[in-house]
Amino acid sequence: MLISESALRIFTQNIFLAMGCSDEHAALSADVLIKADLRGIDSHGVARLVGYVRLWEKKRINTKPNITIVHQTPTTATVDGDAGLGLVVAPFAMRLAIEKAEKYGSGWVSVRNSNHFGIAGYHSLMAVEKDMIGFAMTNASPLVAPTFSNERLLGTNPMCYAFPAGKYPPVVVDMATSAAANGKLEIAQRSGKQVLEGWIQDADGKITTDPHALKSGGSLLPLGSDREHGSHKGFGLSATVDILSAVLSGANYGPWVPPFVSFLEPPSDPVGLGIGHFVGAMRVDGFRPVDEFKANMDNWISRFKSASTVDPNQKVIIPGEPELEAEADRTKNGIPIVDAVWDDLLGLAEKFDCRLSPY
Repeated sequence: MLISESALRIFTQNIFLAMGCSDEHAALSADVLIKADLRGIDSHGVARLVGYVRLWEKKRINTKPNITIVHQTPTTATVDGDAGLGLVVAPFAMRLAIEKAEKYGSGWVSVRNSNHFGIAGYHSLMAVEKDMIGFAMTNASPLVAPTFSNERLLGTNPMCYAFPAGKYPPVVVDMATSAAANGKLEIAQRSGKQVLEGWIQDADGKITTDPHALKSGGSLLPLGSDREHGSHKGFGLSATVDILSAVLSGANYGPWVPPFVSFLEPPSDPVGLGIGHFVGAMRVDGFRPVDEFKANMDNWISRFKSASTVDPNQKVIIPGEPELEAEADRTKNGIPIVDAVWDDLLGLAEKFDCRLSPY
């Protein structure tokens, strides 16, 4: 099923309005989700919409949050999201980081009491628009076992770094710190496909390709999959995200992070408030003239793009290139929606009496 960007955006915005969001928050939330779908990150686009609705119905999302700054210095701050949509709270935090960077060269904001914030790249790119380097990360539902363990203690905990360039698009390093994002398992489940070896293990710690393994006590693996292939490095990256996003802000961390799925209740012994994020912005001209930096970035990109390859038909892919190509294609030709997600959207259309059309 293909649906136009405009039709999907209007529908998504209407769902958030029906949940009680303000016009501004509904438009922003829809924009974050649609950006994920446009960039080909289907696991974090409208496929998540039904999940937000279910959390709202369980009163775990506040669609009218009073987002506040609870602590700050000239260059840092901690924000309380009041259980709001992370799609709204994280952009608030990034705008604050950018404001501080404009005055002092850099800005760093930790966030507590939030929810799932969509793709990290959306927030990092806000800084790039201001000729800044953007950072964004978040902790997430505990689905990942640390190296040598079969206990789920960490989330997929994505991190993103975005760098402005000149004639080339920004370099955007947006990745989970697990071997695969949970959204990829959800897509495999909906498509009836197996997943790659090294993504997940079963409850006994044995590698499996069953995308449903998490439902029977299995766990995702850290980036690297096993110790011999560097899973301790993935574990370390994930731990860094968890500490900066939650231990620093006062959010829940590790196994205490509330699950995104509504059928699982949050831990009864929380150690903080909600989910945590960490965002930052650094002015390029705090280090050197912007035009010089961009010229060197263009040179960096050109050199890597011209690198010799094992397969002459394959070129080196600059971080962010696949997403940019997907965005160009989907903006023109429409956004593909798998049948299971389309059925979810039709269900929301009926629930909230919102029109949904592929045109």
